[in-house]
Amino acid sequence: MELISQTAVEGVPGPGYPEAYPRVDGLAFNDVVTFVAGQPYEAFRRLRATSPVCWHPESNGLPGFWVVTRHADVMRVNGDPQTFSSQRGGILMNTPAPGTGHVLLGRASFDTMINMDAPHHLQLRREHMPFFTPGYLNQLKSKISLEVERLVSGMAGKGECDLVDAFSSRLPLFTLCEILGVPEADRPRFLEWMHYLELAQNLAADQAVQQVAPSLELMQFVSDFNTNVAEMFDYGRFMLHKRRADPQNDLMTAIARAQVDGQFLSDEYLDGSWLLIVFAGNDTTRNTLSGAMKLLTEFPDQKALLASRADLLPNAANEFIRMVSPVIYMRRTALSDAEVAGQKIAAGEKVIMYYGAANRDPDVFADPDRLDIARSNADKHIAFGYGPHVCLGKRVAQIQLEEAYRQLLARFPDIEWNGDIDIAPNNFVHAIRRLGVRFSS
Repeated sequence: MELISQTAVEGVPGPGYPEAYPRVDGLAFNDVVTFVAGQPYEAFRRLRATSPVCWHPESNGLPGFWVVTRHADVMRVNGDPQTFSSQRGGILMNTPAPGTGHVLLGRASFDTMINMDAPHHLQLRREHMPFFTPGYLNQLKSKISLEVERLVSGMAGKGECDLVDAFSSRLPLFTLCEILGVPEADRPRFLEWMHYLELAQNLAADQAVQQVAPSLELMQFVSDFNTNVAEMFDYGRFMLHKRRADPQNDLMTAIARAQVDGQFLSDEYLDGSWLLIVFAGNDTTRNTLSGAMKLLTEFPDQKALLASRADLLPNAANEFIRMVSPVIYMRRTALSDAEVAGQKIAAGEKVIMYYGAANRDPDVFADPDRLDIARSNADKHIAFGYGPHVCLGKRVAQIQLEEAYRQLLARFPDIEWNGDIDIAPNNFVHAIRRLGVRFSS
């Protein structure tokens, strides 16, 4: 199986057909600074109303892309992988030029299931599915509950803390290690690797906002970062090959022994699978856990309702996910000429679906900017995607949200966001780096 990292191509310049809707002035969705105050919901609102499929130019010789913001149209693109490919250009806004970025991270980010089209995508999904069944997740839920209890107890007596550091960054990593089957002794290494990956993302994002002058400290960080990335991939390959030879009942074994067209995955695809599960199992849940606290503070009536109605927790988890929409967008590339909402799209052009916009579409969700934990159709959100690429781990995320807020609100009834927040300059993930909370112990 050829490597996606060697075959993915950037989109073609557009638009190739007349624009059916007017352009919206001032859009800069390719600029990470646009997202430092949160997702641009006002811009999304204007786009849905006047230009649901809108051409967005890019600078620096990049080809531009179509912005899709309505719920029905995002489902249309997601649900037609025969026309709208994940593999042609990858799922990120831009396909990196050869020789740019971190070589190993860049390659691994492409050579993974999330970028595959049929038939290989479905073959790999089938290998992962046993670790996301109700029976397996019921066993996992009890372990998550104990870890939440431990983390909540660790917050007791502090009165205030950074929820990201104390809770939101820790629970998803615990859950990920449980599913993968990472030995207890190796788990501190995961925390270290994620620390460096997050710091590197923050540094790259901050450099996009303001140039960071070279220094000895920066050079040392780059050296440490490269060492930790190499260790993370070396560990992944070692453990995956170990599981291939000695299978266990864990997701690591499923990845290691997955086959495409009757062949085990190459080391390049093992690297990609490792990177995908480390990121996908951590970032989205982490940011929704933090974002939910901010929402409950902004809507105190809903917080009071949830505290008194534990039976609403499953629906509340879906409503949190709908409103936070931690993955901001997904890209597809048209394999042939197509049409979405009356707009003709030429083969080779990029189409970018904005999940945060779709999840606040008033044609689907009444009063969409209001948190409503009893919302009858909260589960109609598409924050996990739709169609053949819908996220396998969505139920894992829901379980963590339910158990987290069951215990947080029971232990600290007055817990609330204190107004302190830091959102990373990131146009792919709504990345909350810090969220201050206060509470009576």
